[in-house]
Amino acid sequence: MKKYIEVSPSLICADLCNLEQEVNTLQKAGMRSLHVDIIDPHFSPSMPIGLSSVEQLKAKSSMDFDVHIMSTDNEFFIKKLVKIKPASIIFHYESGIHVEKMLQLIKEADIKAGIALNPATPLDVLEYVVEACDYVLLMLINPGYADGKNERMVPYALEKIHHCKEFLKCHNSKAKIIVDGRVSLESIPKLLNAGADVLVAGSKSVFRKENSYAANYQQVNEIVNNFFKGGKHDEL
Repeated sequence: MKKYIEVSPSLICADLCNLEQEVNTLQKAGMRSLHVDIIDPHFSPSMPIGLSSVEQLKAKSSMDFDVHIMSTDNEFFIKKLVKIKPASIIFHYESGIHVEKMLQLIKEADIKAGIALNPATPLDVLEYVVEACDYVLLMLINPGYADGKNERMVPYALEKIHHCKEFLKCHNSKAKIIVDGRVSLESIPKLLNAGADVLVAGSKSVFRKENSYAANYQQVNEIVNNFFKGGKHDEL
């Protein structure tokens, strides 16, 4: 039986000068959720979208906004975002001093919560908090460096996704695994086979310049459907 795979286009890959139009185009193409990165320059060398932009866009769209905070001050952004009411808020463990408290703040606002891990961060840091997580986001590249021509998915990406799936099973967690970074048409079957549930789609998939967003999204869905028809890759 095929499970539902969410394809969540990354807002920072859109035309930042025409965000409202871009979001409308993505929604009309059939996409239901939007991956929104909130980044401060202390955490990563990028700061493309601010809180007020997210608030205004959400008011004009019926898409689910899934916010990924990349900041050294999680509490500040979480307290601001719970007022905007996105579908989910995910923050980085690496900058989390009070990880459980941040999860509580999100859950108390009736918003789904998750923790993101940089590529080299081990899974066992989630040992005592994974039960409170709706999502675990695995960065497959170093956050904020996607513009680099030589920035590729880390070589242990598939292994880490597979281990994360096993980790969640061992802890009886129903958290979904989000994969973020260089998700391409070629890599999708292997990412699914490793255990990914949500694909953050960027310049290598939904935002490829050769086709429209609708055509790209259709191609992604065809790849997902073919995978569940039996086109699995056994190797990790």
